[in-house]
Amino acid sequence: MGVEITETTVTDEEFEAMQEFVFEYLSASVEKESEGGRMRWYPWHSAEYRHNHILNVVSLAVEIAENEGADPDVTRVAALFHDVAKLEADQELHAEAGARVARKYLETQGDFPESFIAQVTRAIEYHSYQGDLTDLSLETQCVIEADLLDKIGANGTALMLLRMGYEARTHMDADEMVERVLERGLDAASRVRSDTADGIAHRRLKRVKWFSEWLEDEIAAMGE
Repeated sequence: MGVEITETTVTDEEFEAMQEFVFEYLSASVEKESEGGRMRWYPWHSAEYRHNHILNVVSLAVEIAENEGADPDVTRVAALFHDVAKLEADQELHAEAGARVARKYLETQGDFPESFIAQVTRAIEYHSYQGDLTDLSLETQCVIEADLLDKIGANGTALMLLRMGYEARTHMDADEMVERVLERGLDAASRVRSDTADGIAHRRLKRVKWFSEWLEDEIAAMGE
């Protein structure tokens, strides 16, 4: 179970300021990439996409936290900062880098208790954890589950099809790409542990399965 904090630690105004900081940090990370590189290669490596993903994760993480009894403030702040360093650090290091950015912000931009900062930064640092989620705090689990869930369903399908365009692939490859989303969704569903996340995962998987079946029928008809 998460550590209970009875009073609201973060006001709406403080959270809005954090959102602005995270977007500005992501934008600055892209601007520092003088050679272009992976940040500009696909739209989802842009500051705009990464920020949108982060806000999706915040929304999902808070929903899970509220239903599962996790601390909502710890969860939403950790979710907000979880990918703040994604566009400047190596994939293997972005969680630790993001935790450092969040700690510096929370220590200098408000009067947040150390216990709160420690919970937030720990959740960020472990959000890429690949082991059993029940090994972690409930707040960390909420962030990981939300991160997994944003990559599946209709949103994940749309992103995979968008990727096809940038790879100059035809619609005849679409069933293969959607199958990847389905496989990712099944993997995510196998990892989540909370009832709330499990329900969201299966609803999203159902949408991908429906789309996959319709797509398979239509692509098959084109070859007749």
